[in-house]
Amino acid sequence: MTEPEPLASPSPDFGPDLGPDSGPNSPSDRASLPQRLRELAIVFLRLGTVAFGGPAAHVALMEEEVVTGRKWLSREQLLDLMGVTNLLPGPNSTELAIHIGYERAGWPGLWVAGLCFIAPAMVLVWILAVGYQNSQSLPQLGGILYGIKPVIIAVIVQALWKLGQKALKDRLTWGAGILALGGYLVGVNEIGLLAGLGLGVMVLRRRGVLASFGVGLLGTIAPAANTTANSGTIEASWPRIFLLFLKIGSVLYGSGYVLLAFLQRELVDRRGWLTTQALIDAVAVGQLTPGPVLTTATFIGYLIGGSQGAIAATVGIFLPAFLLVGWVNPWVPKLRQSPWTSGFLDGVNGASLGLMAGVTVTLGRSALVDGLTIGLAIVSGALVWRWKVNSALLVLGGGAIGLALATVL
Repeated sequence: MTEPEPLASPSPDFGPDLGPDSGPNSPSDRASLPQRLRELAIVFLRLGTVAFGGPAAHVALMEEEVVTGRKWLSREQLLDLMGVTNLLPGPNSTELAIHIGYERAGWPGLWVAGLCFIAPAMVLVWILAVGYQNSQSLPQLGGILYGIKPVIIAVIVQALWKLGQKALKDRLTWGAGILALGGYLVGVNEIGLLAGLGLGVMVLRRRGVLASFGVGLLGTIAPAANTTANSGTIEASWPRIFLLFLKIGSVLYGSGYVLLAFLQRELVDRRGWLTTQALIDAVAVGQLTPGPVLTTATFIGYLIGGSQGAIAATVGIFLPAFLLVGWVNPWVPKLRQSPWTSGFLDGVNGASLGLMAGVTVTLGRSALVDGLTIGLAIVSGALVWRWKVNSALLVLGGGAIGLALATVL
């Protein structure tokens, strides 16, 4: 495979050069900066509204929109951004959206894409938090999700197929993908799989280096556990809420279950700001609504600190993602120029596809529960694969079917 050409170096003020012949876009793309920002806002507001299903589904929707549809990035570039994103702490799919915004329109695009992807879920979760505080129960979203989940499975499978054609380029990357899938299914730590398999592919391609180097490095990648004992109830002021969620956003790796463990320790055990049941309900809201799962922070922030708390928690947990992506993104093309780090990226990309496949298996177990859901997945797959129907429309259609069935039954 021909390696993608390196992107133009970022300028101090606006990130990538936004001239007509530079950046990841084709030479014929002469859109001005304001036009690019409008396009980013439209795309990511829509994705943030319909992106149910967690990070794997978000990646699939972004691939369809920015690679297949608008051709803002090549598939190779998207895979490299995915690989780097998976090695950063914080919300991976949100970070990918931020990367895309930076690639398209520099620092202004970084903020527009990220904020527009987060905003719809934040608003919806905030509304649900107000209702929950009054009734102590969640609105019934089961019917909508019943129809959406099978559609999401079809969308993810199509994205896996297209991304796999670029990421799985030889036996080593195929092996990394298969090992990552197996490791995910038996509960191996995701960041360990990504780093270990990336190092493995790098070392095997450059056999002059001792393979044990990668094994020794793996012990340094896990974030340190917070062992602070319960210190009694602490007042939940908005600055404290902001600093707590800023810390979580800076060190959080893994799935929503890892987030649950962080929040249980910090909010329930240590500070006494929340009950365990309210915490479980908050995480459920983050998983059941579209957009980033970490908008759970909006729900929790409102419960413990009202509207100020909702804003403080949301800003705190997402701010590190914006800063990390802005710092890391200019280095991604440089990583491709070195045969060492290029091999590492190839390994991480293959492992990322394996993890995405593992998530699909897990989602499939909960989504394909009867003949109707299996039928919805098959029909959705045919529509998105054969007739190229926009997946966002399919998601909305699946939700409408599920809601109609729930209403009738």
